[in-house]
Amino acid sequence: MYWTLELASKLDDAPWPATREELLDYAIRSGLSQNIIENLLEIEDEGDIYEKIEDLWPDYPTKGDFLFNEDEL
Repeated sequence: MYWTLELASKLDDAPWPATREELLDYAIRSGLSQNIIENLLEIEDEGDIYEKIEDLWPDYPTKGDFLFNEDEL
């Protein structure tokens, strides 16, 4: 399983919190790439509920990881 920023960002609009099955359903219905579906299938399904993408990919960059001045946005 590998995640990239591009792949993980596609799950931003997913119905969080969600189980693996709910995320798979969302990915399929939304027409997300096969790579995302394969990554979700590789997660061991123990009935866990994921609160956010960081639960799947702990290295997911957050706003604080980027160096920019918010006043300029």
